[in-house]
Amino acid sequence: MRAVTGASASAATLFGFAPTVGTATPKGKRAVVVTFGGGARDQETFMPEGQENIPFLLNQLVPQATFFTQVINRGILGHYVATASLATGVYETFNNFTAVPPQYPTVFEYFRKDLKRPATDTWVVAPSNGFNRIGESGNRAYGGGLGAGVILPKRLLASALPKSSRDDLYDHLLRDNYETPMYTPQLKGGEAELHAMAELLKLSVSDFASHARSLASPDELSVYIAKQLMRQLAPSLLWVTLHDIDIAHSGTYSLYLEAIQRTDRLCAEIWKTIQSEPEYAGKTNLFILPDFGRDSDEDPGGNGFQHHRTGDALSRTTWMLVMGPGVRQNRVVDRPVQSTDLVPTLGTVLGFSPELAQGKSLNEIG
Repeated sequence: MRAVTGASASAATLFGFAPTVGTATPKGKRAVVVTFGGGARDQETFMPEGQENIPFLLNQLVPQATFFTQVINRGILGHYVATASLATGVYETFNNFTAVPPQYPTVFEYFRKDLKRPATDTWVVAPSNGFNRIGESGNRAYGGGLGAGVILPKRLLASALPKSSRDDLYDHLLRDNYETPMYTPQLKGGEAELHAMAELLKLSVSDFASHARSLASPDELSVYIAKQLMRQLAPSLLWVTLHDIDIAHSGTYSLYLEAIQRTDRLCAEIWKTIQSEPEYAGKTNLFILPDFGRDSDEDPGGNGFQHHRTGDALSRTTWMLVMGPGVRQNRVVDRPVQSTDLVPTLGTVLGFSPELAQGKSLNEIG
């Protein structure tokens, strides 16, 4: 089971006890975090020339949110290491293309330790096998066994589709990494693990395989899995990392724009699900942010939208919106903040103390 979900050892034990639906954090507070790897530049999103690509973010979500216009990533611009930095509140420094856990405690460990939450109460839906260690840090001084379960939808999709039925479309969807295609960590597991996850999410394998075949992208599958988690386990802290935008590394601008448009729609779908599920409606804060941006077209050291190599302002500066109970609506915050501020802010919202995080809680929230 751990091989397919990427779950930590502690999370794997969750199958020995019943889900804890309805026993959330103090006062019932919940949080859903949506990040997108691959990043997106302002000129394809919030600048006037790019606003047509984000109608849901621009017209539905931002008016209900506090919107931070300058979120600076001062760390390594690789998707796994950057996501680990978001999840720890510290700029992690490990090699982006190594199968290692974060060095500092994750938000999931802080959440479970301080609030005494079981393994079923926090989950990560991650984009690729390279993220299978994101749920729990290697920081044993803090305390092991407190991580989140990690579900790898591509791994589930690969298990659901017989090799004989795969075609070029599915080979494309199952590609683990657009930036470095040769890096594909090998995970063991197969049909038995798929059955176990299907049982957990109240799905039949045939239904899952049927739905998987209807999907146009890995991110569609990730959001489908996230919705099932919300309906069946109602975790108080759910982290979803979308990754379709990383198709930009292929060098096709139209696919990059299409991925932005899809991500925009999926973010709205997640908010709609939050509002419609009884365990989440009225008590859930949603955080949405890219992990970083992409290179400028004018920088000779980069490749424009295709990569994020230069460390220039466009590749390091992005945005974040926060919405839900207690958050001021239609508010814009222009001061620079850092991506490492996310975890301390989640701590303020949910009531835990991220003692080793280096960021600061954003006082504009609440």
